[in-house]
Amino acid sequence: MAAAGVLVGAMAVAGAAQAQIAPRSKAPLDIAADESEILTAECKSIWRGDVEALQARTRLRTRTLNVFAAKKGGECGETERLVAEGDVHYAEGERRVKADNAVYTARSETITLTGDVVVVEGQNVARADRVVINLQTGQSQMFSNAKGRGSKSRVRAVFYPSGKPE
Repeated sequence: MAAAGVLVGAMAVAGAAQAQIAPRSKAPLDIAADESEILTAECKSIWRGDVEALQARTRLRTRTLNVFAAKKGGECGETERLVAEGDVHYAEGERRVKADNAVYTARSETITLTGDVVVVEGQNVARADRVVINLQTGQSQMFSNAKGRGSKSRVRAVFYPSGKPE
């Protein structure tokens, strides 16, 4: 009976959270990991160990994924944010992104990636310390902690106009 209560609590947090990794998708979110911990009172679920989240044609891989839902009275509501920690890989369509950490914020529909961020789309490659992607508009902003012409870690990108290198 206690095990059934834990399972129902886990489903309440995970199900009510309605987490999203694919922009404006109605597809279900499928999360697989080595282990999962549900903190019902905090409206939080933690997925650890080679986490893979799939939704429609979007994929998120990371070491740890924290899902935070809004508290509504004594219940958990919609997803507020997802926090991916360690070796983050995000793929959506042609875009592939690698970073150390990522935070998806539901209210603003943004993904903020930090730590040695590499964005690849086709043959085009961009690097930065931090990238903010607005999923509503498709706009991306790239930032670097390094400043000045001689700095090695500035925002940098290589674009191929025709899609083919010479």
